[in-house]
Amino acid sequence: MADLHLVVDRAAGGLAAQIAREVREAVRSGRLAPGVRLPATRDLARDLGLSRGVVVEAYEQLVAEGVLESRTGAGTRVAAGAGRQTAEQNPEDREGWPHYGHRPTSPDLGTFPRQAWLAAVRHVLATLPNDALDYGDPGGVPTLRRELAAYLGRVRAADAPPDHVVIVTGVAQGLSLAVQALARDLGRRAVLAVEDPTSPRQLPLLRRAGADIVPVPVDREGIVVDALPHDADAVLVTPAHQYPTGVVLSPARRAALIDWAGRTGALVLEDDYDAELRFDRDPVGCLQGLAPDRVVLAGSVSKALAPGLRLGWVAAPPRVAHAVRLARGELDLGSPVIDQYALAHLIAVGAYDRHLRRMRREYRRRRDALVRALAEHLPWVTVHGISAGLHLYAEPDADPAGLVAAARAAGLSAEVVTSAHGSPGLVIGFARLPAHRVTEAVRALAARAPG
Repeated sequence: MADLHLVVDRAAGGLAAQIAREVREAVRSGRLAPGVRLPATRDLARDLGLSRGVVVEAYEQLVAEGVLESRTGAGTRVAAGAGRQTAEQNPEDREGWPHYGHRPTSPDLGTFPRQAWLAAVRHVLATLPNDALDYGDPGGVPTLRRELAAYLGRVRAADAPPDHVVIVTGVAQGLSLAVQALARDLGRRAVLAVEDPTSPRQLPLLRRAGADIVPVPVDREGIVVDALPHDADAVLVTPAHQYPTGVVLSPARRAALIDWAGRTGALVLEDDYDAELRFDRDPVGCLQGLAPDRVVLAGSVSKALAPGLRLGWVAAPPRVAHAVRLARGELDLGSPVIDQYALAHLIAVGAYDRHLRRMRREYRRRRDALVRALAEHLPWVTVHGISAGLHLYAEPDADPAGLVAAARAAGLSAEVVTSAHGSPGLVIGFARLPAHRVTEAVRALAARAPG
């Protein structure tokens, strides 16, 4: 049985969360190997001088995340596969392999609700009729489309019946197929206005789909609608939490954008990439609910659960939804059926909502710790966009490229974002850095920062 050597600050509060973080980090670092048995909750509570309920809560959280597993008569152990990965387990780390992970906008993958997902998959496999495993509608299984339509209406104020929802592998595919459908209707490449600054990763996908990109500046109210090109066929926006600046599209700009789309006949592509992860205010309703005939809403579980699931959706006007569904049939015959049913089950039983509530609390703690540490150790860095999401936007006085190198050396996930209409900025992710490690990382960043 492992001696955990936990450090708990009673004055700081959140004792169960502290215990969970300490155990989680011990597993990730390899100090606690898979299969190692942990002390009984009663014994650990006695060692720490805490109530047993606090330790039970911490263990239950880690079991839900898949870090630990608990079986009657066998106690609580570190789950198989929960430890530190080796180079053989993660071939992307080998020399010569591309590395796509560890983006500033990536969630904490250690918090993926493994047990809830496993329970959902077991339920699906036990109840799904054989015919459901055959080739089906490339637009997605009806059960998931119904659950998503209801969920988006309840949480995002969307106006999307199930027939207007199409399941895709993620926001990137959803937007690409929508642009492809638009270009096909036009009989030429589509003129696509895009917020500036924006995510550079999407631009090659959109160009390949048939778009000519026109950057449009973003200010403190969001995209500058008056600067939209007169010949634009569509505009791509992130209104709930602009990437990367974090600006929320103001009510006046929302109205102006919808009016512009109505007057010009253009399509609005709404990237709803992290709208559910709001901390300091109620969620902002989506644009799609204001103009379902002009807006394509694209979302996914990449931030809420894990990017590797490759599950997303578009809620679109009927003609666009039909075109995207046909394109999916021509491209790859749709998404994995069992995963779709599993996600539908998570939503139906409330497990998806519970996971989001838990992660909002945790990410808020990590964000607060990062903002405080930056203010203390790097006061010359101006921080924006912290009311939601998994990253903050910083405007440093120093060279952003040098600061990114220093941040990565300090263990922070960061990247430079350039703009055609302004100075470069810096995106720093906080989702994967436990709150109690933030100050140490920012001190190291300050020590390495140029100038």
